[in-house]
Amino acid sequence: MKLLIIEDEESLSRSILQYLTAEGNICDIAATFDQASEKTGMYDYDCVLLDLGLPDGEGLELLRQMKKSKKPDGVLIISARDSIEQRVQGLSLGADDYLVKPFHLSELNARIMAIVRRRNFNGSDQLEFNEIEIDVNSKEVKILGVQVYLTKKEFDILLYFVTNKSKVISKSAAAVHIWGEDADMADSFDFIYTHIKNIRKKLTDAGCKDYFHSVYGIGYKFQ
Repeated sequence: MKLLIIEDEESLSRSILQYLTAEGNICDIAATFDQASEKTGMYDYDCVLLDLGLPDGEGLELLRQMKKSKKPDGVLIISARDSIEQRVQGLSLGADDYLVKPFHLSELNARIMAIVRRRNFNGSDQLEFNEIEIDVNSKEVKILGVQVYLTKKEFDILLYFVTNKSKVISKSAAAVHIWGEDADMADSFDFIYTHIKNIRKKLTDAGCKDYFHSVYGIGYKFQ
């Protein structure tokens, strides 16, 4: 998953970053309202972890901003504010969940997974697209019931395209979503072509139809 951690407490932000990165996620961080606003404006995330008390602004205002812009990102509020009024306000503004500090990192991860399952996979860990079966938890892919072995990046790319089927995805958008914002610094995105070429071969060799369609000058569409 691609996640954004909006948290101004450095030690907590670092702990969350280390834990979620070790779980195989791509994580960006923001410590201020301005940084968070810039990142949510530039990128899409599977889930945004939103602290409410930022040094230069209010987290709820950022949530309003995101919803006004019709951002598709899931939002999990992480806050020391534990009153019913604060929880109701955050959820009413469009947050998917509210977790009160302090919390166990394992619970944080479970809640993030629950949000992503609800939003992207209709609440299930199993995703199907014609003859393709994807188990999100075990990271297994099967074609017509037979397992196909993909590398982690190949799996991430396939999952990204399947969950965004019928949308035109630029090479830069795919790179940033899978590799993080540093991918913006790359001289070219030819490595995306190489990965998709490898995925295509593995899937078609297993009897799958080729659903990757090149969109000249932009990227790819999966349909």
